[in-house]
Amino acid sequence: DRLTVASRDGASMIGPIDLALRPGEKVLLTGESGTGKSALARAVVGLWPWGSGSVTLPRDARVGFVPQRAHLPLGSLRDALAYPLDRIDASDAAIVAALVRCGIGDLAPRLDAIERWDQVLSGGERQRLGFARLILQRPDIAVLEDALAALDEQSRADILALLRHDLPDTIVLS
Repeated sequence: DRLTVASRDGASMIGPIDLALRPGEKVLLTGESGTGKSALARAVVGLWPWGSGSVTLPRDARVGFVPQRAHLPLGSLRDALAYPLDRIDASDAAIVAALVRCGIGDLAPRLDAIERWDQVLSGGERQRLGFARLILQRPDIAVLEDALAALDEQSRADILALLRHDLPDTIVLS
């Protein structure tokens, strides 16, 4: 509601915006580099404090955030898939299926391996892991911040189709 996103020095980049999204809606933000798209995505999830207005989420809404470089905590691959939750409420079969569907099924045998996943995985694998998280965690709202940048055009199309199919009621802001 009347959301304005500003740079760190207070200069307005976007807004004011009034926008209401309903379950299942998918929104693509487009614009030139440096226009504030990433800052807007971060403002929606509460990670960008500069600006004014408000973002109101439904009570108890689960929000998934997939940045360009997904954070991978120290620990097992299972832990990385659960992040930021303590654990993931899914069977091993469901986890493996999500990995396969996101194009990183070759990692399935290493679910409980403890690695420096931030160093082991390529940029594209990290992004795919972020989408496997979404599929497994099933958020009400998914905010994607350049989350497809490391993928080729066909892989982007495949991941977006996967989101439409597997998360039909999730609001997606990309």
